[in-house]
Amino acid sequence: MFAMLVTLSGLTIGAWNVSFDEPTSTLSLSNTQQNVSLEGKLSFSTSMPNWRVANAREAAVNRLSLVDGGNTVRGYISFRGEGNTLTMEAFHRAGGNNFYAGNLQMEGVVHFRPVSFACRTLASDDERVLNFADGAGDSPLNDSLFAREEDLALRFHSQGTHLKSLGKGDYSFLLCCCVENSAHSSLTVELAPHYYASRWAPGYHPIDRTRCPKAPTGWMSWNTYFDKAGAKENLEEARIAKRYLQPFGLEIWSIESWQDNSCWLPVSNFHNLDLSCYKNQFPEGMKKLADDIRALGYRPGLWMPLYGTGDEKFYQEHKEWFLHDKDGNPINNWNGRFMLDTTIPEVLEHLRSITRTASKEWGYEFFKFDGMANTPRKFEKPEIRACAKNPKDVNWFENSVKALREGIGEDRLFLGCMGDFTGTEAKYLDASRLGADVVGCYHGLGERTVDGFTSKFAQMPVTWGNILHQADCTFSQIFVNNLMFYTDPDTLLVNYVLEKNEVDVMATIIGLPGQLMFAGDKLAELQMDRMKVIQQVLPVADIHPVNLYPYFSRLPIWNLTVTRPFGTWHSVAVFNFENSEREISFDLHEIGLDDDKTYTAFEFWRQEWIGSVQEGLELTVPARTVRLISFWEQTDHPQFVGDDRHLTQGAVELNDLSWDQNAKTLSVNVTAVGEFPLTMTFRVPEDFSLREARAPKSMEDVKVTTNFQGKELLKLTVTSPQTRKVPVLLKF
Repeated sequence: MFAMLVTLSGLTIGAWNVSFDEPTSTLSLSNTQQNVSLEGKLSFSTSMPNWRVANAREAAVNRLSLVDGGNTVRGYISFRGEGNTLTMEAFHRAGGNNFYAGNLQMEGVVHFRPVSFACRTLASDDERVLNFADGAGDSPLNDSLFAREEDLALRFHSQGTHLKSLGKGDYSFLLCCCVENSAHSSLTVELAPHYYASRWAPGYHPIDRTRCPKAPTGWMSWNTYFDKAGAKENLEEARIAKRYLQPFGLEIWSIESWQDNSCWLPVSNFHNLDLSCYKNQFPEGMKKLADDIRALGYRPGLWMPLYGTGDEKFYQEHKEWFLHDKDGNPINNWNGRFMLDTTIPEVLEHLRSITRTASKEWGYEFFKFDGMANTPRKFEKPEIRACAKNPKDVNWFENSVKALREGIGEDRLFLGCMGDFTGTEAKYLDASRLGADVVGCYHGLGERTVDGFTSKFAQMPVTWGNILHQADCTFSQIFVNNLMFYTDPDTLLVNYVLEKNEVDVMATIIGLPGQLMFAGDKLAELQMDRMKVIQQVLPVADIHPVNLYPYFSRLPIWNLTVTRPFGTWHSVAVFNFENSEREISFDLHEIGLDDDKTYTAFEFWRQEWIGSVQEGLELTVPARTVRLISFWEQTDHPQFVGDDRHLTQGAVELNDLSWDQNAKTLSVNVTAVGEFPLTMTFRVPEDFSLREARAPKSMEDVKVTTNFQGKELLKLTVTSPQTRKVPVLLKF
């Protein structure tokens, strides 16, 4: 278990070296195997004065003593553990009336990894808050540190854990326990290598940030056009988005349903494996379309379901590549009437070849490979696996995903449609669809014919149930977002089938956790109130999960902590997923705020001032509605409280904030998107009155207007003819 040496300064427990300096009460813990160390003051407090921690006073030198003011040993601190886990236990000395209550504390600095963040890895019962962070994300709720590049967690088990980022991989920490309660009488420091890989994700691999430094954003046609969007429709939509969405950060234009014979569903009829396109909708071919998309300023993307085909001719030419049952009949799957056998090396080489053509010759940069859930589920059935050429090949699926990556190249983006973070194939992905399409299809009653092919398939409009599906998939999988890959809850739809409150819910589900964001509406049909919702989710902020474990229930409160050099604020979403109005309340400490302080509260979607908040907040939330509230610690001078630009209320657009007490000026630096007004809201205490608000004289083309709402709210609107950072000075 551990080796007892002559003194505590030489104590080794598992991978930990332990030493204690009594004159300074300094305890040092170092793990040389993982290059992690902690150093801090070890103290004991009780109702009686002058207690302290001291070296052992008897033969058992592998522990410390709790000494009272009369220099009498009253208790001990023992050390135990193995491997990367070390526990300190505080307990009473036996004999006589020796009961007392007291707290053991260790306060100091931990040296961890330069690229890491504070988080929570120890789940508890009845949690109601889903936490995210952009920046440090310090919170009294955190109990661990995580280094995503190494999949390494440092976990602290104590009655009270407080961590604070100091920068460059250093954190201050405070751990405590109580000697009188056996359930909380110990402190444990646990290093957990392969935190994700050993629990949920054997293929854990950190995002390649050279290739994919931020969550992809774009547009795709499927959930509005279904299988009827050709080159003409895509380019018409792309030109509208160039005016209204590209300036806000929309990057990718992805083409769906382009294969030959794709005029009607099901996908199993599409010619998926020979790169032939449906000429009636793509008359100039797919390379020309990629060139046209790039000329409009986008990165072209392509949807490809490649585990089967509906092409009889291709099947006959490569019959040995496909699966057949014991009677010789072809086996089908969602991707095709003929299902590929990816245990065959020639099949893998064909996948490399056609994806290499689409990437390097046609010029597509973003690939959405579909069927990554359906194919494994079918092939894993023993009766199907037995039909493979190499039925003992356990790597058949990972090898196919690897072949797709090798085909498109290391510089292209790979979205696996329902790619599984629990599978070994996850390491090849940049993004993964979480669940089913946000809209579905059904067999309609009336037949329709296109190009001689008749179908009863019809598209269903988006429903509230689809939004709930997005939420449920997010709860269970968001803890890998921006770590292993970017999660994709499917498209954001803002059309008028949905009520505005339902649109707000969908946008918040997608945007507040920092998920991949693709729009999917017919943009020409949108009024500006709905177009603005898409703008308010662009671009995706650099948000990572804080609760590093899955959930399987609908938590009503989502809390984003944004940390910048000029301040820290919270964007808190309060969801009512039910069909009737609800009263929802929460305490400030539930979202990591101080109950003893006062905070401003401003609601984003309605652009309404809630007021000053202490201790907690109770809201009446209508059915199918979210209230998205920014919290800033309240000051005694004018302060920024929110804006209408981005749902994070500052993470994307706010560059700097500073208050000059002597000059009574508030300086704000904000990124304005060309020609689109940005309105900021400020709280102005009653002792202040605005004298002037202006941009620099060098920016004479920037328009700044102000409008007071009530006694303490100031609305300030900035409009710039070009996208740029705009400093604004408010004089009081």
